[in-house]
Amino acid sequence: MQDRRNGSRYAVSLPIRLNWKDENGKEITEEGLTENVGPNGALVYLPRHLPTVGSKVYLTVTENADDEVQVTAQVIRLERNAAHPQVALHLTDSIRVWKKKIWETAAAAVAAQKPYDGDEW
Repeated sequence: MQDRRNGSRYAVSLPIRLNWKDENGKEITEEGLTENVGPNGALVYLPRHLPTVGSKVYLTVTENADDEVQVTAQVIRLERNAAHPQVALHLTDSIRVWKKKIWETAAAAVAAQKPYDGDEW
């Protein structure tokens, strides 16, 4: 399978809120964390409810309450691991805002991390 990503993904844990309508039209809101972020999407952990593949969802990164980042995305894949369910999202709007405020910030944070100086085995 060909990897269609067009930029690096960064393993960062940011608090998020995901909103969508289920198959009955009921509004669902679930809070979770990002697992990783890319320039056009994210993999997020949701502890309870998962949207269906193909669903339109509204993703809000709630890390900074004064400057929350809100984007629309489509669910492209689910990881139904009972201990750690995840949703893969592809952004469909506000991509420039996402890249500037989330992806580039994540890249800088990862680059600034110092190597672990723990005991070697």
